[in-house]
Amino acid sequence: MSSKEQNEGRQIEAMRKIGIDERDIFMDKQSGKDFNRQNYQLVKLMLREGDILYVQSLDRFGRNKEAILNEWKDITKGIKAHIIITDMPLLDTTKYKDNLGNLITDLVLQILSWLAEEERTKIKTRQREGIDLAKKQGKHLGRPKAEITPAFITAYDIWKTGAITAVEAMEKANVPKTTFYRLVQKYEAQLAK
Repeated sequence: MSSKEQNEGRQIEAMRKIGIDERDIFMDKQSGKDFNRQNYQLVKLMLREGDILYVQSLDRFGRNKEAILNEWKDITKGIKAHIIITDMPLLDTTKYKDNLGNLITDLVLQILSWLAEEERTKIKTRQREGIDLAKKQGKHLGRPKAEITPAFITAYDIWKTGAITAVEAMEKANVPKTTFYRLVQKYEAQLAK
């Protein structure tokens, strides 16, 4: 599962319907492009020859063709476990034990991993176009800049006298640590002028 919008309950229920015990369901709430997912790595360590790995969608193996194919080969050829992609019934290595079946699976995998990569490229392009358009229209993107507020100045003045700690000043100014010290530098530069 890669984003907050994806429904964890829906995915768990889909796995239960297949007959998978909840204790055998592993879920990472991270992007498919990142293989430093703790539970995914744990599952790969636990997989043994002949085991079956059910995966909701092919793009959970990666966002480009190379990553998807590498993960597929690592599991099917290296570990010698089976893979069933639940939203793509053609990708089920338990169905094909002969060479023709393997050929069909490999062809489908090549095509679908290419499509996943193409879709990712389209998403990135649309995202870039949207950002460029927003910039052209003068819309602000990203986090708003932290400003020196009266609350910050009050907290800074008390902190500088030594009456409160930096942490207390951060709380009074209602800013995180890095922002506090960045504002301190900015404010002190203004005072020095």
